Amino acid sequence: MTVATETRTGEAGHCGPEIRSDLQVRIEPRGRGGIEIDLESRVQAYYGDSIRRQAEEVLEALGVRHALIQIRDEGALPFVIAARVEAAVRRAGLGEGTRVLPDQIALPEPSARDRLRRSRLYLPGSAPKYFINAALHAPDAIILDLEDSVHPSEKDAARLLVRNTLRAVDFLNCERMVRINQLPVGLADLDEIVPESPDLVLIPKVESAGQVVEISRRMEKVKADYGITRPIWLMPILESALGIENAFNIAKASDQIVALTIGLEDYTADLGVVKTSTGGESLYARQRLINAAHAAGLDAIDSVFGNVGDIEGLRAWALNSRSLGFEGMGCVHPSQIAVIHQAFAPTAAEIEKARRIVAAFNEAQEKGLGVVSLGSKMIDPPVVQRALQLMARARAMGCVARDALVQAGEQSSPLLSR
Repeated sequence: MTVATETRTGEAGHCGPEIRSDLQVRIEPRGRGGIEIDLESRVQAYYGDSIRRQAEEVLEALGVRHALIQIRDEGALPFVIAARVEAAVRRAGLGEGTRVLPDQIALPEPSARDRLRRSRLYLPGSAPKYFINAALHAPDAIILDLEDSVHPSEKDAARLLVRNTLRAVDFLNCERMVRINQLPVGLADLDEIVPESPDLVLIPKVESAGQVVEISRRMEKVKADYGITRPIWLMPILESALGIENAFNIAKASDQIVALTIGLEDYTADLGVVKTSTGGESLYARQRLINAAHAAGLDAIDSVFGNVGDIEGLRAWALNSRSLGFEGMGCVHPSQIAVIHQAFAPTAAEIEKARRIVAAFNEAQEKGLGVVSLGSKMIDPPVVQRALQLMARARAMGCVARDALVQAGEQSSPLLSR
């Protein structure tokens, strides 16, 4: 049994007319009298007894025997209820060292190092209303964000909510990412989320390889403590002039890194310039990150396009990103996903040209010719390699059938390498 050294109340969560899928919990510890629950819920007639019962179970697991609990429910699901009650109890000075976990759904297959990462949709880690349906928008990844989208006073509660979300929500085919906070707060984030096996951890505001090493070591320790063997990848976010200058060292800091990305709001603020829709002020940084990522064998992922209402501006930005060498970018709204996927997909003309290049190369190989030509143009091995990579990416995006790749020689060419 946990005994409070001082009597103080604890609150967590949100309620009100504009709130959905959340609840507010207030706990007032008492010296005796058992558990008293004062519940108001939009769904009280249907689920009131279940909410009370779950709150009692969480309180018992946390060692709370005597308290007044006030709950204002706005349609929260069980994993949210559990997280909010636990956060309120901890804020009341109780339940330390105890984790109350919802039932865990089956984990998806481990995320591949080289999987598609065209789009990653940011979800504020303190707003459960966004979690349940996020996968229906079909981004390549979802990001449960514990950093910039969460108020400093809500970091502890968001950490528990994201932990429970990883256990309880099926994100379908999306890669499950978590953006942790900067050090040292990010270490506490890892202690809660790594046991739930996210696919990838984003590290914000990275300026040195040492920061990545510290995160990687803590992550591997937690994995070892919990017997986790599946990979959890890393994606450093470079958001300052110093971070950009150290891009290659950062890229090589850990074998768990699969991509580098850039945060342009912080980067332009660091330079003291205005972020524009054309990106001229950040071109150097983006190109340097792309070069460092590719030199290290990693993906280069662009920043978000913040103006949700400017779809044509987004399209132009994404097409330019692809032309520079980025493999994807971030999203702040589901409406951006389809535009980004279209922009990063090879066009029909590009696919046909690549198919013809590979076919010509294979024909020359079969004939024992040392010179390969397509029409009046000579074809060098790097051109064939680029064509094979484009075809493979087109297949991964569903733009071309696998049969077309086999016919084009994807299987037989020794030139295809990542």
